Amino acid sequence: MNFVRRDGRVLRFCSGKCRKSTLDMKRDPRKFKWTEAWKLRQR
Repeated sequence: MNFVRRDGRVLRFCSGKCRKSTLDMKRDPRKFKWTEAWKLRQR
């Protein structure tokens, strides 16, 4: 599932649940272990 922001950045989600968690509920992906952002932050 792809989502294109106004600035042209493409966000890819594995499911609608992931999309809602990030966009609708405005959660920070760096705080969830199952996201790539968390993995990059832990290096």
